[in-house]
This record gives sequence, structure tokens and C-alpha cells, in this order.
Amino acid sequence: MRVVVLGAGSWGTALAILLARNGAEVHLAGRDLDEIDTMRLRRENARYLPGFALPAEVRVIPLADSPADADLAVIAVPAKAVREICAFVAPSATILVSSKGLEAGSGAILTEVVAEAVPGAEVGVISGPNLAVELVRGIPTVAVVAFPREETAERVRGAFMSRTYRVYIGSDIVGVELAGALKNVLAIGAGMIDGLGYGDNTKGAMLARGLHEMACLGVHMGARLETFFGIAGVGDLFATANSRLSRNYRVGLGLGEGKPLARVLESIGQVAEGVPTSEAAVMLAKRHHVETPIFEAVHGVLREHLRPLEAVDRLMERMPKHESFAMECPS
Repeated sequence: MRVVVLGAGSWGTALAILLARNGAEVHLAGRDLDEIDTMRLRRENARYLPGFALPAEVRVIPLADSPADADLAVIAVPAKAVREICAFVAPSATILVSSKGLEAGSGAILTEVVAEAVPGAEVGVISGPNLAVELVRGIPTVAVVAFPREETAERVRGAFMSRTYRVYIGSDIVGVELAGALKNVLAIGAGMIDGLGYGDNTKGAMLARGLHEMACLGVHMGARLETFFGIAGVGDLFATANSRLSRNYRVGLGLGEGKPLARVLESIGQVAEGVPTSEAAVMLAKRHHVETPIFEAVHGVLREHLRPLEAVDRLMERMPKHESFAMECPS
């Protein structure tokens, strides 16, 4: 398979390495010409994924040189850049969205953004508990690929499946995308709890209720409930909310320790998608009349309307209620 990976950050580079190890011919396309030249020379992404050699099958190129005849285009840029990056994708391409976020302003899932920007393309998504460093180290993990057509999902799965990367297929694109985007907000909340010095009881409670809110919103937006209890939901949420490799967890950890958001983001040096996604999540919840107190609390801290400790106190002081199943959530 001939693949172009659009986005030469840590995640795009990790996917390019994985695909090349599986025998694909890979073009890794980036925006920064100086970084591209350095990657070509060193055969390594020293800035975003140091210590891992690029296989010979990976050709590093500028975005403008993206091949028009690739069998598969993989989008691996921050959510805010997805619409813009579509200009470098051929209209007839099969496109796989690996970015995890929502479009700022509209709150649209990214496959919808791509389908609008590249009419006629077949668009799907890949998601799961996939931290870039662990993926290229060959640490066993799984993912799910969702496309409207099963035969396309099977074909794309074939490019990614390996001894250490087990790939499932599905058709719930909305659910897979929302789960991958919304769990980043909850991971920030988990980091805050650890930063405050609270225990696993607190974090377990927050993640359970946060998953409930995530599933409620997803169901109201047309997703299937079971998706949120699978690989893209619980699986990815657990990994992202517990790993110091997770940028979103580290954002929350810094905030819980009392550091200002700007300083935390500067220290991370890469996009933490949960920050802009929190805004979109709260907007979508209001649009669909779904109660999301945990998402609102995290968003309040990120907007500096609340301190982390105040956010926890407000959640604990809410009126007691029945634990309802996600299909029965208030609307």
C-alpha cells in the first residue's frame, strides 16, 4: 500500500514508522521545511519522537509534495489544522482521520470536516489507547478503524495490523470520534485530581461519571452506546487518564499543582487537544440539552473561572440523584 501521512508530529511519525514496518511505502508530509530537512538527514524525528529511526520505506516530504495517487491518506495533525490540511489530499482518496479533537467554533467531528472539505472522498477514523512512544516501542495495544463500508475498513486494517497492534473494525464513526476527542477533557480532570493529591477513589469516581456524560452526549449525537464501553471509549480513556506520557494528563497535573495554564502548555511544547475540546464539548452539551457537570468543571478551570479545588467541591456538593444508565440521561 502507498500511504501519505499528513502531519510530522509525534503521532504522525509513529504511524509512519508502524506502516513502514508493515511493508507500506510511506510519505511523511510536514509543514516545517527546516525540520523536514533535519529528519531526512538524521532519519529521526528528534523534536517530537526522538530515539526511533525512520525505516527506509519512509520518505519525508513537504506537504506541497504530497502524492496525489496514494492509496490512503492519514490525517495526523492537531484538530485546528484538519480543515486546512485537506487542501493537500486528492479528492478521490481514501482518508483516515487519526487526529483526536473537535473543530473549534462548530464543534463538528473531524470526519465531517474532512468530508465537507474533500467531497467525494471516503472518510473514516482510527482511535484507541495509542500513546505514540509505546506504539513505536512495539508494546502491545489495540485500535478500532471505522468506515461506512466494511470492505474499506478491512483494507485499512490490513495496513496497520501487526503482531503488537491489533486492529478491530466498526462502523460507528460518530461514536469512535467523540470518544477519542472527549476522553482528552476527562484526562485533564484526572491529572488535576492527582495534582491536588487526592487518591484513586476520587479519580475513579470522576472517570466513571465522566464516562457517563461522554456516553450521554454521544448517544444524543447519534453514536452507539456500546462504542463508549469499548476500545475507543473506556480503553482510550484509561490510558490517557493514567499515563504521564499523555499531554492532557500532564496539563491537568500541572493545574492541580497550582501552575498557570500558559506555563503548563509551554512546558509540554505540543498541542494538548483536551484544552480546546473542552470548549466544544460544553457547547455541544448545551446544544443537545445534556447535563455534563464534569466537563463544565474542567472547562471552568481551563478558562480560569474556577480553581481545581473549587471545581471538585462544586461537584461533590451537587444534589444527590439516582445513577442512571446512559440511555436514560437527562435531556
